Amino acid sequence: MRHFRLPQNRDRPLKELTVEAVNEVRSPLILATLTVIAAVLPMAFVQGLMGPYMRPIPVGATAAMVFSMAVAFMITPWAAYRMLRWHARQGAQVHDREDLTTRAYRRVMAPMIRRPWLGITFLAGITLLLVGSIALVVNGAVKVKMLPFDNKSEFQIIVDMDEGTSLEHTANVARLIAARLSAEPEILNYQIYAGTAAPYNFNGLVRHYFLRRGPHVADIQVNLVHGEERELQSHAIAKRIRERIQDIAREHGARVKVAEVPPGPPVLQTLVAEVYGPDYGEQIRIAAHIRDRFEATPGVVDVDWYVEADQPQVRFRFDQEKAALLGINADQVAEALGIAQAGADAGLLHGVDEPEDVLIRLRLPLDQRARPGELRPLPICGDQRCVPLGEVVRLEQGVGEKSIHRKNQLPVVYVTADVAGAEESPLYAILALKEQLAAYVPAGRAAPLEILNIRQPFSTAEPAMKWDGEWHISYEVFRDLGAAFAVVLVLIYALVVGWFRSFRTPFIIMAAIPFSLVGILPAHWALGAFFSATSMIGFMAGAGIVVRNSIILVDFIELRLSHGLPLAEAVVEAGAIRFRPMLLTALAVVVGASVILADPIFQGLAISLMFGEIASLLISRMAVPVLYYLVRKRRQ
Repeated sequence: MRHFRLPQNRDRPLKELTVEAVNEVRSPLILATLTVIAAVLPMAFVQGLMGPYMRPIPVGATAAMVFSMAVAFMITPWAAYRMLRWHARQGAQVHDREDLTTRAYRRVMAPMIRRPWLGITFLAGITLLLVGSIALVVNGAVKVKMLPFDNKSEFQIIVDMDEGTSLEHTANVARLIAARLSAEPEILNYQIYAGTAAPYNFNGLVRHYFLRRGPHVADIQVNLVHGEERELQSHAIAKRIRERIQDIAREHGARVKVAEVPPGPPVLQTLVAEVYGPDYGEQIRIAAHIRDRFEATPGVVDVDWYVEADQPQVRFRFDQEKAALLGINADQVAEALGIAQAGADAGLLHGVDEPEDVLIRLRLPLDQRARPGELRPLPICGDQRCVPLGEVVRLEQGVGEKSIHRKNQLPVVYVTADVAGAEESPLYAILALKEQLAAYVPAGRAAPLEILNIRQPFSTAEPAMKWDGEWHISYEVFRDLGAAFAVVLVLIYALVVGWFRSFRTPFIIMAAIPFSLVGILPAHWALGAFFSATSMIGFMAGAGIVVRNSIILVDFIELRLSHGLPLAEAVVEAGAIRFRPMLLTALAVVVGASVILADPIFQGLAISLMFGEIASLLISRMAVPVLYYLVRKRRQ
């Protein structure tokens, strides 16, 4: 369209103009396509949990970029030729009048090029903006989180009583909690599962809730009304309900956890502390101290640990010598106790009016089974005579053994919690807890407790604690994404060096990449969104778009220089001519990404693409020409 509008091209064949216009952007378009591919390709090599989720991104984006380049070289010129030919036949007036955006760009850029101190001041100003944007992350205004909270139609309430609690008491506590839910307008219905786990779901699989069995556990499956019928997201509802049911839990000695159906990551709990050591009793004492610190930290909720409560145990100690005198052996005692407690099938009852036979099971009544002392008169019959159970056994009261959890064959005690409140990312809760635990010295030890962030301790000779849960997954994902982004920069630099045959030009082109954060981070702060893994993906993808535009801009500057224009005029001319298509590119990105802006999971991706491209348009499109002019002028 630009070539068509130039007065000097009035009498030239339109087909020749079309080929000339495409040839003008041919080289930079090829290089720009390769840089965008290089920007997303390293995501295919991200390892760990997020690897399978990220692998389709570079595959799809690479295919789309190659196809779009073919469209740009074949379909777009053909369609433009057809439309402009029709336009010319209608007698359209050819003019070289610049549009409003081009004129505005010239007014802004020309003074910064003519007066270098203005350009340097501009670069210093946007650098301060970049530092201020990064400070939003440092001071916690923009929270970093693996994945944001999703808006689901359900969540679970996990009820844990002390081991040894009766099923009736557990079910009664679950009913009291459920009764509190009835007053919530967003709750459609709920189901109580006492003594067993709720049906399989995401939490049941990754947090092992499906293994929960016993009279001391209960699950409440809560179903919410449809998202369109409520104003709050499921996370806000879960936070409100957690506060309202904790008083019931504390009153009855229950530990309650509100478990949302997470979009990821699949971890044991949001906040997990693993305690290792040479002695399991010492591990439990250290874990108890850590649990107390969890409970005292604001924003840390649903605190629990994987340590069973003390359970009274009664041992029937068999008197071998006395039993031998009475003709009783241990097998007979064990069989009698088994029948008394678990029962034994005695036969079938053939009822006249019953369609099927009824099994007859023999065992003692519940009130006698519940009191071991009531079993003393139980007759034990030997070869010669029957004697009471109390004649051959004595009852010993004690505490039952506790289960020992292991991870990679090392004994471990888990302390778990969730995060809710002002800071809902585990990163900030861990930072607060590390300050409290840094000076903790376990009893009998000379050195403070060793705190590990990533790896298990090499040896359990000394007690140690390792952070796990969502933090570990977040570290792996952002580490791999950071490494992938470093590879992106190297690939882009190599491509630009090979194309422009200059070691300085790539730095000018790539300088635009960090300036997109001036739009990305303040936008996350203004919208109250987490800077998540999808935000990082958007930043990396946006880096490819930014570099693509910078390459086209720099290439056009050098094209104008080859036409004999002075440096200052070539820089302003190239930026003015290319500003309009770059504006349209930015608007296309904004419109395309706005579709997923309302999605809780992909909101970060949309924010990074939209506001990163806007910042790039308003800042980088001026910063790159200024940098190019200052560097090139100094060389001259």
